[in-house]
Amino acid sequence: MARRRSEPKVFFAWERKRGFLGALARARVRQVLLVGGAVAFIALLRHREERASAIRATRVTITTADRQMAAYRSDHAGACPKALPELVATGYARDLPLDAWGRPLRLTCPGRRDPLGFDLSSDGPDGLPGGLDRVE
Repeated sequence: MARRRSEPKVFFAWERKRGFLGALARARVRQVLLVGGAVAFIALLRHREERASAIRATRVTITTADRQMAAYRSDHAGACPKALPELVATGYARDLPLDAWGRPLRLTCPGRRDPLGFDLSSDGPDGLPGGLDRVE
């Protein structure tokens, strides 16, 4: 008569039967990790889009201020104003041009690229003059 082998008495962690509660706990951990990853991904996308939107708004402000500067220069024989508030004082602009982060634009006259022109720029989100994230 053949002898039946008895069940082993020693179990490794991966061999042990966990039952319903163990499977449920593993499923919850997976769900929490997936939801946490999804929330982090959405937050990253939102931050990226808000930054891109602020840069686009700043470029619109720079374009508007550029037109106001061109009108000022055409009426003043090509001379630049000493500072941007002079555009408001002389009636070429209603308000001081501010970037999306609430700081005034930076005027450089004569311009770095065109010595007969001017440059308008924003210091960008970090606010450092000439920083790597400036908007021109």
